Amino acid sequence: MFDRPAGRGERLVWSVAGLVNAVADALSARFSACVVQGELSGFSRAASGHCYFSLKDADGQQAMIRCAMFRRAASLVAFTPADGQRVEVRGRLAVYEPRGELQFVVESMQQAGAGALYEQFLRLKARLEAEGLFEPARKRPLPRHPRRLGVVTSASGAALHDVLSALARRAPHVAVVIYPSLVQGADAPPALVQALRQAGQRAEVDALIVCRGGGSLEDLWAFNDERVVRAIAASPLPVICGVGHETDVTLADFAADLRAPTPTAAAELAAPPTRELAEMLAGFATLMRRRLHHVLDQQGQRLDRAALRLARPGQGVRVNAQRLQGLAHRMQGAARGRLQGDSHRLQGLAPRLARSVQRGSDIAGHRVDALAARLRAVDPRQVLARGYAWLEDADGTPVAGVAALVPGQRLGAVLADGRAEVGVLSVTSSGEPLQSAVGLPTMRPT
Repeated sequence: MFDRPAGRGERLVWSVAGLVNAVADALSARFSACVVQGELSGFSRAASGHCYFSLKDADGQQAMIRCAMFRRAASLVAFTPADGQRVEVRGRLAVYEPRGELQFVVESMQQAGAGALYEQFLRLKARLEAEGLFEPARKRPLPRHPRRLGVVTSASGAALHDVLSALARRAPHVAVVIYPSLVQGADAPPALVQALRQAGQRAEVDALIVCRGGGSLEDLWAFNDERVVRAIAASPLPVICGVGHETDVTLADFAADLRAPTPTAAAELAAPPTRELAEMLAGFATLMRRRLHHVLDQQGQRLDRAALRLARPGQGVRVNAQRLQGLAHRMQGAARGRLQGDSHRLQGLAPRLARSVQRGSDIAGHRVDALAARLRAVDPRQVLARGYAWLEDADGTPVAGVAALVPGQRLGAVLADGRAEVGVLSVTSSGEPLQSAVGLPTMRPT
C-alpha cells in the first residue's frame, strides 16, 4: 500500500500506484454492487464490442461519471442505447489505474421505467405522423381471396404457432411462407427490416402478417423502432400487424395497412373462412339453378308454341298467302298511282318542252344569221365583185406591195369572174415611177 513502513514519528508516504490501488480496494469493498439511474451522454461502441459513455444526472445536477460496458454485457442489452435516454445501470465502482480516474463498470443496462419509453414512443409517433406515414390514404386494401400469405415473426415463437393454427382451421387452402426474424432485443429491428425487404423483393405472397406474442413495453420495443416502422410503410405488399395483446399498441400498428389485436386475429383478418366461402358458393349454385330452370321453362314454352304452329301448316300457308295477296294488291295500286302521277306530269311538261325547244331553235337561227352576215362581209369574192383584182406571182404567192415587183415580171390577176396573165410595165412607189414596163396596176378598179 505504501513504499516503506513508517516508524515512530515518521510520515506515511504513498506511491501513486499504491494510493490508486488502495482507493480501488476501498471502492470495491464499499460499492461492490450498486444501481445507478441517469441519462446517457457520449455513447459509443468500439470495434471490439465494448461500449463507453458517461452517465449524468437526469435531474439537471452538475454531476457525471464515466462508464464502461464490456462486450459480453453489451450483447445482453435489449434495446439500442442512444444519447439522451434515461437508463438504469447495475455494476460496480472502480478506478481506471492508468489515469487514476473513477469509472463505473456496467454489468447490465435497462431503460428507466415505462415512462421514459412511453415519452420516446410519443415523440417518435408525433414525428412520423407529421411526415404522413400514418395517413389513412396510404392504407391499401387486403386481397379478398389470398392464395399465399407471408408471416414475419420468430420461427420458434408462440405467435407463429397461433397464426398457422388459425389458418389451418379457417383457410387450409392458403399457403404460408415464413420469413423468420428476431422479434426482441437490440438485433431485432435490423432483422425485421431484412425480413420485410426480402418478402417485398420475392413478391411471392399476396399479403404479409407481422406478428409476435405479448410482453412488456420493453419486449415489444423492436416494433417501435423507426427503421421497422419505415420498412412496413414502404413495403410493396399489404401488411397486417398483430403484435402483442389487444391492449398493446406499437408504431408498427399505425404504419401497417391493417392492425389486428393479436396474431390469431391477424390470421383471421388475412384469410376469409372456408366455411363462409363454401356457403357463398352454395348460394351462387342455388341462384344459378333457379335461373337455369327459369330459362329452360321459357324456352320450353316457346318450343310448345312452335310445335302447335307446326302441327297446322295449312293454316300458316293460308295466312301467308293472304298476306302476299294483300301485298300484291297494295303494290299494284301503288304502281298504278305512280304511273298516273308520272303521266300527268309528262303531259304538263310536254308543252313546256316544245316551247323551250322552239325558243332555243329561234335563238340559234338568229345567231347563225348574224354569223353568216359577218362571214359574207369578210368574203374576198365580195371585194373582187366591186372591181378589184388579186395579184399573185408565178408561185401563187400574193403580192402585198411594189417592193417585190420588177418591170417585165409576169403576174396573175384573179378577178371576180376569172383569172388573167399580166406583165409589169413599171413600178412606182409613193406616187413616183421606179421603172417603166408593160403591165397593170395592183388592185385597181377595172
